[in-house]
Amino acid sequence: MMKQVKIRKSDFHPVLRAFVYLMALVFTVLTLYPLLWLVISSLKTNTEFQINILGWPQNPTLNNYPTAWRLAKFDTLFLNSLFFTTVSTLVVIGLSLMAGFAFAKLRSKATPFLHGSFIMGILLTLQSIMVPLFLMSVTTGLYDTRLGVLIPYVGMGLPIGVYLCTEFIKSIPDSVVESARIDGASYFRIFASIVAPMAAPVAVTLAILNVSGVWNEFMLINILVSRDALRTLPVGIHKFSGALASDHGRQFAALTIGLVPMVVFYLLFRKQITKGVSAGAIKG
Repeated sequence: MMKQVKIRKSDFHPVLRAFVYLMALVFTVLTLYPLLWLVISSLKTNTEFQINILGWPQNPTLNNYPTAWRLAKFDTLFLNSLFFTTVSTLVVIGLSLMAGFAFAKLRSKATPFLHGSFIMGILLTLQSIMVPLFLMSVTTGLYDTRLGVLIPYVGMGLPIGVYLCTEFIKSIPDSVVESARIDGASYFRIFASIVAPMAAPVAVTLAILNVSGVWNEFMLINILVSRDALRTLPVGIHKFSGALASDHGRQFAALTIGLVPMVVFYLLFRKQITKGVSAGAIKG
């Protein structure tokens, strides 16, 4: 067994340590400054924004937020984004774990072909399938429906989900499954009671990828629905780049409103995100 080596801060040269801290500080500033500028700009009037784009507001106002909320109908947009993100994420995680279990532990002659078919989906770009998806949606009568949006979202998340789950579940010893089978457990019981709990780290990783992807997705939802009742946050925010593009205060207020949920998501689940990404990367 290899001896674990513990690295201490004192092992680094003071100059190297100072350089690392400096780079971390620069990266932090470059990351936070655009967010701070976005919030500051949302508190300005159009006149103040045109006079000094980078300056602080002389008379900060919150009036841009209720006006932007009303114009974009953010209450409906929030509920739609939450619905599409939550449902698609749960379905992708469930199907990916089940497919990963089958590909990793229930091998057959068809396994390489079926697994390869899923993995090929990673190579497809959204731009290359937008037109076929639109035509299929109209032909099947799913255009402008929630189901017509959820199916593509799930389909987009499955390739990477199946790949990550398969590679992760492969690391679970076959003896665990074989012992459970000898004890009389069905494959469904093995999956639900043993494999799924052990695969929690990769499920968290997959949830992070899917939540961020679906919540911020714009192009697909923009072509698959036409009713305002089904639109999501990115589409609603896009309204402010058209006729309202000159209303900078309300435009930045709308962008801030759309940014808040992802920031809250990270703050609430930052520990799980860190553990999930690191564990998923190591096991994968």
